[in-house]
Amino acid sequence: MIRFLKLLASVAVCQATGLLSTPFTISAIPTWYAFLNKPFFAPPNWIFAPAWTILYTLMGISLYIIWSKGIKKRKVKQALGFFFVQLGLNFLWSYVFFGLKSPELALLNIAAMWVFILMTLVKFRPISKLAFYLLIPYFLWVSFASLLNASIAILN
Repeated sequence: MIRFLKLLASVAVCQATGLLSTPFTISAIPTWYAFLNKPFFAPPNWIFAPAWTILYTLMGISLYIIWSKGIKKRKVKQALGFFFVQLGLNFLWSYVFFGLKSPELALLNIAAMWVFILMTLVKFRPISKLAFYLLIPYFLWVSFASLLNASIAILN
């Protein structure tokens, strides 16, 4: 039962990051974002909610796996530290891009987030290959989102 509650808490923390950033995003999409020049490869708006729901779930499972390896271990603490920094940057990106309406500043934010995701992957891999692999789709999506963010910054 304790394991299940830890898993639930891990997924909930990640999903909450997305939910807490939703007000910035929802209010800006039909107004400000709709009128931005976007690159040809920009996905339709409807794809973002299901994609992020899946990614946050995978992130939560990955977080749970690392957490379950022993919070008192130094390498686990370090790995979790990187994870939570990138998660904070994830939340901040939505605020900066949609809330502040600043693609340029958001590009700096997502670059830092990308680095911290990469460092999280580096720290997770020796602890759990499964936790590492579960974060690969997130890393790829943020890589794509970085390109999209950069393109929007350039086009506007």
